Amino acid sequence: MSNATAAPKRLAFFERYLTLWVFLCMIAGVVLGKLLPGLTTSLSKMQFGQDSRVNIPIGVLLWLMIYPMMLKVDFGAIGGIARKPKGLMVTLFINWLIKPFGMALLAWIFMQHVFAAWIEPETAKNYTAGLIILAAAPCTAMVFVWSYLTDGDPAYTLVQVAVNDLIMLVAFAPIVMFLCGVANVVVPAKVLITSVVVFIVIPLAAGWLTRKALLKSRGKDWFEKKFLPKFHPMMIGALLLTLVLIFAFQSKNLTTRWLAVLLIAMPIVIQVYFNSGLTYLLMRKLRVEHNVAAPGALIGASNFFELAVAVAITLFGADSPAALATVVGVLVEVPVMLSICNICNRSRGWYNRKCATA
Repeated sequence: MSNATAAPKRLAFFERYLTLWVFLCMIAGVVLGKLLPGLTTSLSKMQFGQDSRVNIPIGVLLWLMIYPMMLKVDFGAIGGIARKPKGLMVTLFINWLIKPFGMALLAWIFMQHVFAAWIEPETAKNYTAGLIILAAAPCTAMVFVWSYLTDGDPAYTLVQVAVNDLIMLVAFAPIVMFLCGVANVVVPAKVLITSVVVFIVIPLAAGWLTRKALLKSRGKDWFEKKFLPKFHPMMIGALLLTLVLIFAFQSKNLTTRWLAVLLIAMPIVIQVYFNSGLTYLLMRKLRVEHNVAAPGALIGASNFFELAVAVAITLFGADSPAALATVVGVLVEVPVMLSICNICNRSRGWYNRKCATA
């Protein structure tokens, strides 16, 4: 079937309505927090050791989300960097130099100045920290979905994800520490390093070891078609339960400061459109193929919100404004990213005219 007559690609049912599920989880969490405050308080105080700040129920659920994502990362694909280096360089430039620093600037402008009349100074700093954490880690799992929707090069998407994950091991904590320090937010170095180990190093290593062992013993076809799909329901359930718990812990903030959700969403939306547009234009300027440029633009715009939620909870607590800021990222990401997918697909002809003149 030709591309002209092929049916348009669509997200799976759960991903297509993710924003709706987040809204429903928000309602369920607020109801839980209001009707059962004693249970909610007890759950929020369950920690892995005194003053660890890692909530046990949310920590387990987040690990159940992150580990299956790491199973999809193929570090063997990194050898393909030499094939199309320009696209990767642009993506890394946006992900690690533009996005976190740009978000820190936007958060400072909006949270501590533009919206200063509606947000208390200390709360504004907390929101700023949450937005910085959200932008400091590039997306991992949903990248494959965005690449599929824009007819991206699957092998090259794997390369970009694998390289970003390796950089994240060493760059995430220093960037968060530096930018939060500039924003006058105290981030305990020991707690941040612990969160990186728990939510990046361990699941990444476990995913790599599991992938390597099963590919060797059962083969790629079984691993991708039989083993990986089994984790999808678990990831969905863990994500929804995590959101319910976070919104339950945040029930007081949400009912008394519902305007904050709308205010937090503004810098996130601006950042996503700016980063994706900048990446797309730079790729076109450098005459990178569209099937690399489109997913690259989406990688440069989207965030690893599961990791951001985990780190914000570990650093500031599940009922903190910082955690709420990262959850708002989940709320707005899917509809905004779908609109960018649509823009990339509709502009394919315009984009390729530039490359054709090379």
